[in-house]
Parts: sequence; C-alpha cells; structure tokens
Amino acid sequence: MKTLEIESKLVVKEAKSMSGAQAVVQALIDEGTDLMFGYPGGAIMPVYNALYDVEDKLHHVLTRHEQGAVHAAQGYARATGKVGVCIATSGPGATNLITGIADAQIDSTPLVCITGQVHSHLLGTDAFQETDVIGISMPVTKWNYQVTKAEEIPMAIAKAFYIARSGKPGPVLVDITKDAQFEMFDYQYKEFKGMRSYLPKSELDESCLVTAAKLINSAKKPFVLFGQGVVLSKAEKEFKAFIEKSGIPSAWTILGLSALESDHYLNVGMLGMHGNYAPNKMTNECDVLIAVGMRFDDRVTGDLSRYAKQAKVIHLEIDPAEIDKNVKTEVAVLGDAKDSLLALTKLVDKKQHDDWLRAFRDLEQEELKIVINEELNPSTPVLSMGEVINSVNQVSKGDAIVVTDVGQHQMVACRYSKFNETRSMITSGGLGTMGFCLPAAIGAKMGMPNKEVIAVIGDGGFQMTIQELGTIFQSKTPVKIVVLNNEFLGMVRQWQELFFDKRYASTTMVNPDFQAIVKGYGIETCKVTKREELNLAVSKMMDHEGAYFLEVKVGKENNVFPMVPTGASVSEIRLK
Repeated sequence: MKTLEIESKLVVKEAKSMSGAQAVVQALIDEGTDLMFGYPGGAIMPVYNALYDVEDKLHHVLTRHEQGAVHAAQGYARATGKVGVCIATSGPGATNLITGIADAQIDSTPLVCITGQVHSHLLGTDAFQETDVIGISMPVTKWNYQVTKAEEIPMAIAKAFYIARSGKPGPVLVDITKDAQFEMFDYQYKEFKGMRSYLPKSELDESCLVTAAKLINSAKKPFVLFGQGVVLSKAEKEFKAFIEKSGIPSAWTILGLSALESDHYLNVGMLGMHGNYAPNKMTNECDVLIAVGMRFDDRVTGDLSRYAKQAKVIHLEIDPAEIDKNVKTEVAVLGDAKDSLLALTKLVDKKQHDDWLRAFRDLEQEELKIVINEELNPSTPVLSMGEVINSVNQVSKGDAIVVTDVGQHQMVACRYSKFNETRSMITSGGLGTMGFCLPAAIGAKMGMPNKEVIAVIGDGGFQMTIQELGTIFQSKTPVKIVVLNNEFLGMVRQWQELFFDKRYASTTMVNPDFQAIVKGYGIETCKVTKREELNLAVSKMMDHEGAYFLEVKVGKENNVFPMVPTGASVSEIRLK
C-alpha cells in the first residue's frame, strides 16, 4: 500500500490508479458531497462520463442553464450549511456561473465551482470555447486555481472545500483542463488541514472583550444589530443567550433574518432601506451599538455621515477587513461569532431595559397604524403583496423555508414572513440578483427535503430563470412557487414614481400566460385575481404533494414602505 506522510489525524486511503476525471468525482465523494448541480459540455465531458458510474453515491441535477446550477448550489448551501457544488464546461458555461459566484462572494455562501477547460497546449490560443475563467473569476472568488496535471486534482479540490467552508465562507473555483481529466495517475485522498498564509479566524483578544463588556454594562440605551454571521458560525443559541442576559433590543439585516425567531420578545425587526420604522429611528438614538456578524452595508446605514454618530460602536466580526470599513468602531472583537458571543456573555451583567424597549414598541405602533394596517386592509380595492405573505404565514405557521427573488416582493416577504427556525430565509442580499429565487429554491428543497420550501418571486425575476421549471419537471422537486404579478418591475417603478416624476421608462411588463407555460411543464397551477380566492388557493398549494405554481395579481402601483430614501439618514425613514 502506498501512503503519504502528513500531519496527524490524516485520513489515508490506498492509492488507486484512475483518470483525472474519475479523481474529480472521487474527491467530491471523499469531501462528503452527495448532490451537485450542473450542465455538461465538451470540456467537462470526461467528468460527466465518470459521474455516470457513481450515480448511487453522487447525484447530479441537470439544470437548464449554468446560472441555474450555481444559484441552486447557493440555495442548497444556505439551507443546509454545507458547501454547495456546481459544475460547468469551458467558455460560455464557465462565464454563465459568474453572476452566481459574485452573489455567493458578497453573501458569504460556501461554494465549490468546477469548470472544464480546453487542452493545456491550447491555453491562450483562443481555442473553441476557451475563456480565461481564472482571470474573470478572480475578483469574485475567495480562491481559484487552474489544474493542468491530473496529480493536482485531489489536493486542489480538498483545498477548495477547506477554503470555501472555513472562516468567512465564500465561493472557490477549480478550472481543469481536458487533458488533465484524461490523464491517468495514482489517486490518494488527503484531508486539507490549512496553510500558513491563510488564517480563517483570529484568536479572541481578552482586553477587547473586557472593554466591550464595560461599554455594554454601562449603557442606558444599548442596541444590537445582527447579520448572517450569527447563522454562518452556528451561533444562534449563543446569540440568544447574550441578548437575553443583557436585555438588549435586537434588529436584523435581511441575511440575519431567522437567526432569531420572529416572535422573540427582544426581536425589534428589520434594518435598512425598507426595514421597520423603530430599528432605523433608534439607531440614531442608542448610546451603544453592538454589531454582530454584519458589515454595515449602505442599505443598512443610509448616509454614513449621519449614522449613529452619538453611539459607541462595538463590532463582533470574523473578517478584519470589515472593521472600520464603513463605520468607525470604539472596540472591535475579532473572531468567530460563536466564540465571541460565548465569551462576551460571561462578562455582561444581567439586565433589563424595559423603558428603552418600550420606546421601540411605541414606534412599532406608529408603523402598524400607518403602514401595516393599510397594507393588510381587506377593504382596499386590490390585493397587496403583504396580504399574500400574511396568508402564507397563516398556513406555514413559521415552519417553512422562504426563498425570495429581488425587488418589492423581497422586501415585503422579509418584513412579513414569520420564522421559528434558523436558515429559513434565503435571499440575494448584497448583489441583489434577479433570477436567484427559482433555482435557489430548488437547491434548498433538495437539501432539506423534509421542509416546505416556498419561492416568492416577482413577475420580472421569474422570467429571468423561468427555464428552471424544466429542472423541477424532470427532478420532480416539490417546490411551492408564488409569483406576485404587478405587471411592473416594481421596485424600479417605485423609485421612478417617487424620484423621477412617474416617468415609467422601460418598467412596464407585458407578460405571457404564466398559467399556460407552467402547465406545459406538468406543474399544478392556480391564478388568484380576487381577495376572496386567496386563502383557499394558498391552502390548496400548501396541501399539494408535488410542485405547485400560484400566481397572484397584486396592485400595479403599490409601494413598499417604510423607506429610507437614497442618500438620507436612517432617522429620515418615511412611513408614506
């Protein structure tokens, strides 16, 4: 038996002669992959040939477009917490992955993307379907690598998984030339343990923890903002223990949604441009602001020159590059959120901030009166998006995974959906990718088959990846699809109404017959045009065993409020 001597705890397997293509497949299996998404082509065909022999161990889902494959891998990763895997051929196949890779990079989603490449002797010759995918993907990957020799494959893939899942997660890409896929060599798997140049997380600094605890303990109006870092570090339990001991009101970014159950007494709602009234207003009223696993992006902060200037900011963050990038901190606690919260909770005092929390609830009542009651008003002439989400809540009871696309429906779904468990909201946050939802919902459902998965999509985003209905049809994936049809690119139209004198340039949608299209894919379907039809239709959808498509006609020119206008302070959030 051939062995490879490396550090302790190494899993060593007997060397076996195989092709590079077979090695790709075996390495994925050795890394624990059992599901992947992709689309075949010439430069990756040897790997697909190898996949044919291991269908019982590694299931491949044929999507209808490479963008569908990468978004499905994202949905799988976000729902399960595992590394998502997708595969494509060279040239256009590889470039079609780029949007999803960029989305995964900014939203910290762990992906391993494998692309085929032309023969190594043709690199740089503008050969058929040759593209410099390494150069193209470099700005939007955590790491990428081009394999030209079969013997590089096991280590490249092991390293890819390690980098994708460790520290702040993200996408990696491994590009493999066709000759490397054909080449024979002695395969041996070894688990990747790390490298000197890459430190996934920092050691906790005790002095920073002590300083942070002193600020929190002396605060009169403390406020917690939490993001996806809580989810990525599996720190939901530690986060809840921290806020319950310290008694601090807590608000979430859209990627932090569901890390804390919706009905928790310290959950005060959503931050940002279309977030809730109270958390936005109170950001500029608090005296200590504790940010946990979030990056102070522009949609949360509004005008940075007027953001939380009165507050001392504590930032718990795994990525040093995020510290002081947008908001100046009083103290930064570098490290994994789970470790940081566990250590910090031991140092904070047991407290309640009843008067301060009551101030949030008073502002909630203003939003309820001016916005929410109007949104859910059954006497208005047309259905609203909020009514649809509210109806879904009544049936799902907070136990479903909700996947959204991007636009007005996304903000409404985030505002009104209720969740009992973590990893229940999957949406495109930082990149805002229209077309994300349908394939991401497929991946989420395949990753979590025992959970109900509901895709909430606008009529615009639906048509960007509508071909993935074919993936649902072929794979028999029982996703529930809700299209909120307002015959507009709704969010852009809202901005045109408010800031461009209602000049609706290229935002009117002349839509096809969605019902006929969906029926063509063998999916049960229903269309709702009247309020009295809604609840029965939603119940029927949720009771149906297979995939289901529900189209709901909603108000064409309804707007999403509250809203922080671009360039405004969060204190200037508008209720109407």
